[in-house]
Amino acid sequence: NSRGAASLLKDSIPITEFSASGPFEGHDLLRRGFTSVKNELLPSHPLELSEKNFQLNQDKTNFDTLRNIQGLHAPLKLQMEFRAVKQVQRLPFLHSSNIALDTLRGNDECISFEDILNDPSQSEVMGEPHMMMEYKLGLL
Repeated sequence: NSRGAASLLKDSIPITEFSASGPFEGHDLLRRGFTSVKNELLPSHPLELSEKNFQLNQDKTNFDTLRNIQGLHAPLKLQMEFRAVKQVQRLPFLHSSNIALDTLRGNDECISFEDILNDPSQSEVMGEPHMMMEYKLGLL
């Protein structure tokens, strides 16, 4: 055969064609993890949405204050640092503490709910490392 392996892979049928679709489709635990009913619920209290977005609102207020005091360059520089620090993560199957982001925000010396009751060994994210890494790299 003179076509080569690359053309054979290109002509093959993708695996997604064989997956079930519609109301009877099963949830793929290995690729997508456990389903969370908590994310589908509506807020039960008016302040719940505000508390959920607390860090975002606090960052926005800090950026506005910083812009008024030091000019436009200061919040832009800080936002670029935030984005750079958020990109540095551990492998997908390991819990990341994001200590650099906490240091930039000034939360490195604060003890919060997540520091005590966020046990990574009880996380729903734990799974088979090879499958999770291949999914993140787009190989699956």
